[in-house]
Amino acid sequence: MISNFVKEYAHLIVANPNDISVDIEALDDSISQITITANQEDLGKLIGKSGNMINAIKTVINGCKAKDGISYKIQVIAKD
Repeated sequence: MISNFVKEYAHLIVANPNDISVDIEALDDSISQITITANQEDLGKLIGKSGNMINAIKTVINGCKAKDGISYKIQVIAKD
């Protein structure tokens, strides 16, 4: 559910939506890491000015913590 949301949201923001991939890795029982892989030229769009865009994504995802009890960390990396 969360990976689909992040992927669809990222598709709306970036110029190269076909380069977006989202992976979720469980770090332990209560923390998972979401890794968004994007084209190099789209990193700035995903992060936003002063981190505003990525913080907005984090805020929405942290709302899911109340439902499933899992905290999420987000990492944005450039596609090789």
